[in-house]
Amino acid sequence: MSGNNGIHHLAIATSDIKSQIDYFNDVLGCELVALYWMHGVEGARHGFMKLNDACHIAFVETPDIAGIERTIGVTHAGSGGTPCAGGTMQHVALNVDTLDDLYAMRDRIRSRGITVFGPLDHGMCHSIYFAGPEDLSLEVATSEVPIDGRSWIDPEVVELAGISADELERYRNPVTYSSPDDGPVAQPEFDESKPWPRGYPIEVYRQLIAVPDDVVLAKFSENQPPVPAAT
Repeated sequence: MSGNNGIHHLAIATSDIKSQIDYFNDVLGCELVALYWMHGVEGARHGFMKLNDACHIAFVETPDIAGIERTIGVTHAGSGGTPCAGGTMQHVALNVDTLDDLYAMRDRIRSRGITVFGPLDHGMCHSIYFAGPEDLSLEVATSEVPIDGRSWIDPEVVELAGISADELERYRNPVTYSSPDDGPVAQPEFDESKPWPRGYPIEVYRQLIAVPDDVVLAKFSENQPPVPAAT
């Protein structure tokens, strides 16, 4: 196993963080657990809505976002199955544990005046579909038993995706990894052809990744909450 065991948070851009917080609180019953100035990003507000102790929906509001036009089929899908640009969030599915919980969530959402399509039985899960503020495409789903790859990996789709038998075997059985005993792996040479966070100017990013990890931890961390804990 990779060591990854869930989603800590999914960050969504917003031009109105209050409306998103209000929707996820009132319509979906999520608790606000953090709202503060985003670390290292001047003028950005960051909010976290709790799904469980280790899983959150997060929002990022900056002054520039209000001036960026939302275009269905480009910046936003507009539904759970329509296209949008590669790398953008197509939709987010929140989890509930049982089918009864799914029906209860459907009723809660409708009680707030929000229309809901479903549930649909996909075999691997049951799902309901609806929309959130700023054209978010949302889903709530439940898989009462784990998804079984022996039944839900379609050979036709595997072939069309260009996945070989050896590749499929690797995808189904991820290679385990252990850090070397002789110390951490060194930062690789920057290769512009590989993924990198292109919101930075390239020369700034080159400088950032040249900083040793221990210096990054010591100099760039901001770990104090905005409201000190009561003693």
